Amino acid sequence: MRLMIIGHLEGYISAAGKIALQRGAKVIHCEDCEQALGALRNGKGADLVMIDVKQKIGVFIEALRAERIHVPVIACGIGTDARSAVKAIQEGAKEYVPLPPDADLIAAILEAVTEESNAMIASDPAMKQVVAMADKIAPSEATVMITGESGTGKEVMSSYIHRKSKRGAGSFIAVNCAAIPESLLESELFGHEKGAFTGAVGRRLGKFEEANGGTLLLDEVSEMHPLLQAKLLRAIQEREITRIGSNDAVKVDVRIIATSNRNLEDSVNKGEFREDLYFRLNVVNIRLPALRERRSDLPALSQFFIDKFSEQNGMDKKRISAEAAAKILAHHWRGNIRELENTMHRAVLVSMEDEIEADAVHIAGMEARMVSPPAATAPAATGVSSAETEKTVQNPGGVESLVGKTIADVERQMILNTLDHCLGNRTHAANILGISIRTLRNKLSQYREKGIDVPEA
Repeated sequence: MRLMIIGHLEGYISAAGKIALQRGAKVIHCEDCEQALGALRNGKGADLVMIDVKQKIGVFIEALRAERIHVPVIACGIGTDARSAVKAIQEGAKEYVPLPPDADLIAAILEAVTEESNAMIASDPAMKQVVAMADKIAPSEATVMITGESGTGKEVMSSYIHRKSKRGAGSFIAVNCAAIPESLLESELFGHEKGAFTGAVGRRLGKFEEANGGTLLLDEVSEMHPLLQAKLLRAIQEREITRIGSNDAVKVDVRIIATSNRNLEDSVNKGEFREDLYFRLNVVNIRLPALRERRSDLPALSQFFIDKFSEQNGMDKKRISAEAAAKILAHHWRGNIRELENTMHRAVLVSMEDEIEADAVHIAGMEARMVSPPAATAPAATGVSSAETEKTVQNPGGVESLVGKTIADVERQMILNTLDHCLGNRTHAANILGISIRTLRNKLSQYREKGIDVPEA
C-alpha cells in the first residue's frame, strides 16, 4: 500500500509514517496540497492520503475530483477540537485520526479505508488448480487474461499474481475500463499535457507511467472502445505511450493483466473486440470458477467475511452455525463472492444468537435458486417444470400484457426494470441483460434525451 502524508504536524508525521512503514506501507511526504497534487500528477501514486486538518482539505478533495484522481483521504491533527474534525469529514475526508498517533488505530483505519487483504482462500480442488497455475506463471513477464463471471474475484487474483511476481515490490495499478467514460479513459491510461483539453490544468501522468516497473490491471477490458483498443495494442507492442497533447513517445516498463466477465472470442467474432489485441492479451488465460463450482470453499469464505465485518463494526466474532452453513451450501450464488460478502455482512449485523443462525442468513429468492431443487411432481408429467408452473402462476397474463407495445417499448421497460432491480448498478444490470456496459449506457442516454427517468447509479 502507498501512503501519502500531507503537512508538518510538529514532528508527529515521522511517527505516523514509521507506523505505516511497519505495517508494510510505502510512505511519501508532501509539505502542502500543491506539492501533493504535483506528485500525484507526475505518477507518484497513492492508495491513501493522510492530511493535516489545518490544510485546505475541501479544496484538495475538489481538485482530486476535477482531475479524476481517485484516492481516499483521511484527516489527522494534534489536539484538534471536534468542530474541525467534523468539518474535515463534511469536506470529504473519510476518517479523522487524532495525533499523537496510536499504532492500533492507524492500522485499523488503514485496513478499513483501503480494504486490502492478501487472503487467498483456495481449499477446493477447482480453485487449487487455478492458484497452482497462477503461482507457476507469476514470476514470468507474460501478459495474463483472467476470465470468469462477475464477482468471482478477478481483481484479487490479479493482485495475487502481482505480489508473487518479480515486480511485487513495484506498483499495482488498476483501471476499471467499464467505469470510466470513453472520452476520459484515454487520458486515464496515457496521461495528458497541460492545456490538451478543457480542464487539463497541468501535466498528468497516466496509469501506464504510474505503473512503470510494476503491474497494470485493465479490469473489464472488453468494454473498451475499438478506437482506444488500437492505441492500447500499440502501447503494449512498442512498450511506449504518448500523452494527449504531446508528440513525444515515453518508454514504459509495465506488465499487463487484463480481466473480462464476457466471452472475448464471441466479442472478436462480432467485431466488438480487436482480434490482434485479444491474442496479445491472452498469452496466459486463467479462468476463475464461479462460487457454485468451488463449494467446499464456501464455509471458509463465509467465516472470513464474518470475521472481517465483525471487526469493522466493533462486534464480537462469531462462528457460523451448522444450520446457517447448510443454508449457504444449498444456495446457487449467482452473484458469486460479491453476493456472499453482502449476505455475510447483513448476517453479522442482524444475528441475535451466540452463533450466526440460519435466520440471519437472508438470501433473496433462495427457493428459486437451490442447487438441488425438490423432485418435480405432477407438472413434470405434463412436460412443464415446477419453476415454469410457478412463473405462470405468479405472472398471469404476462405475455398478453405486452400486446400492443412496440419492441422498443418492451426493451426499454425490461432495461429500466432490471436497472431498478439492481439498485442502479450498471455493471450488474448489463450482465443480467446480456449486453455490454457500453450498450447499456447508450440506451440510458437515449432515454434521458426523451425525458424518461433513469435510476441513478
